[in-house]
Amino acid sequence: MIPWLGDHPVFPPASSALRKPNGLLAAGGSLAPDWLLAAYRQGIFPWFNQGEPILWWSPDPRMVVVPSQIRITRSLGKTLKKGH
Repeated sequence: MIPWLGDHPVFPPASSALRKPNGLLAAGGSLAPDWLLAAYRQGIFPWFNQGEPILWWSPDPRMVVVPSQIRITRSLGKTLKKGH
């Protein structure tokens, strides 16, 4: 059972996320900027579908993208230049 979030952006520890489905942490809350900033600072992100509750996730392992370490291949560069 995952917790239902209240009126303030206070999340359970990411370490308490479920293993199956991988990383499901909580439900409810809001997509307001204060909620998103609080979540992102803890490695938590929302997944939202219209008409459904907001689900908050922190999968293990998480993918972390470091912009300075991104390598754009030649073929991807061509695709990006075409605007696809």
